[in-house]
Amino acid sequence: MRPTRQRLALARLLFEGGDRHLTAEQVHDEAVGSGIRVSLATVYNTLHQFTRAGLMREVVVEAGRSYFDTNVSDHHHLFFEENGRLVDVPAAQVDIRGLPELPPGTEVSRIDVILRASSRPK
Repeated sequence: MRPTRQRLALARLLFEGGDRHLTAEQVHDEAVGSGIRVSLATVYNTLHQFTRAGLMREVVVEAGRSYFDTNVSDHHHLFFEENGRLVDVPAAQVDIRGLPELPPGTEVSRIDVILRASSRPK
């Protein structure tokens, strides 16, 4: 991946503040607010390039709604449906049992669990 001016600016924006979960639109808004001249399409392309390079993970919470996670360690997520907030859940806190048998020649590369939380009706 070539270190273009826009990629470097977006990388600083994404990775200098610790672990984060952001949509492409949120990244674009932060970039524009920081004076970075970049299109939403470039933000999407850059986020997908960073994901393919292993620098981030894409977390799809529902069709058409993805977050990009700067934490690439082994962990899961808790998604709050009312406000769209996504938080990390340490892998050790989730007990996964009874995985299906995989086809010959394949192995589990990663398991992603998304817990969904919503307010209980009163």
